[in-house]
Amino acid sequence: MPFRPFSSSSGDSFARIRRGVLPNLCALCGNLSQATLCAGCAEAYWNESRLRCTVCAVPLSAARRARHAHYRCADCIGEPPPFDATFALADYRAPLDTLAVGLKFRARLMLAREFALRLARLAQDARQDRSEWPEVIAPVPLASRRLTERGYNQAWQIAKPLARALQVRSDATLLHRVIHTVPQSRLDLDARRQNVGRAFKVAQPVQGLHVGIVDDVMTTGATLEALARTLKAAGARRVTNFVALRTPKN
Repeated sequence: MPFRPFSSSSGDSFARIRRGVLPNLCALCGNLSQATLCAGCAEAYWNESRLRCTVCAVPLSAARRARHAHYRCADCIGEPPPFDATFALADYRAPLDTLAVGLKFRARLMLAREFALRLARLAQDARQDRSEWPEVIAPVPLASRRLTERGYNQAWQIAKPLARALQVRSDATLLHRVIHTVPQSRLDLDARRQNVGRAFKVAQPVQGLHVGIVDDVMTTGATLEALARTLKAAGARRVTNFVALRTPKN
């Protein structure tokens, strides 16, 4: 069945009409485009079809695909993380990295919808059975101080249209960050894990639920591991990550 994003909002309908009538500038090349990315950039840079580990979304070689039916990387086979699956659109590399930076630090919120609808298509292509989709989708929470400084949570901006497209519930209050941690970009993997290990709490019942967690960029996975571990301890049945861009290990 072809992908048809769901929306019950008149504001979303108006936005679609406006995009269809008024020209836009491609977020990458700057050429006129009715979409967030022009057709040329979308074809050249998105690589949703790239073979990735189904658990952590790192790129895999064709040889590993032949050896492992479930397409898992060596790390996830040897020491599985607490989350169960990850969807990622592309590698965190130029020029797509500028999209993540624009959304996170320059309030280019239209990029969140672009990420969300592509993630929804990716999830639908991978899992035709709706029973395998999350029952609730939540963003990686920001600390209150950082949320106040930025004015928005970029993960929530992606999570809302993603949930609408998949026709599942979204909840910005499902998870809270209870410790204000230093930015993960300053730390190595071990320090990242210690930094966020006790940073989150579950604020709503999740017993027996399949929970989807949304973030803009997945680097080492330490934050998503901490969230999944917290959710599983609270009784979540399954945790699936939805990330726009994935930093390659090499």
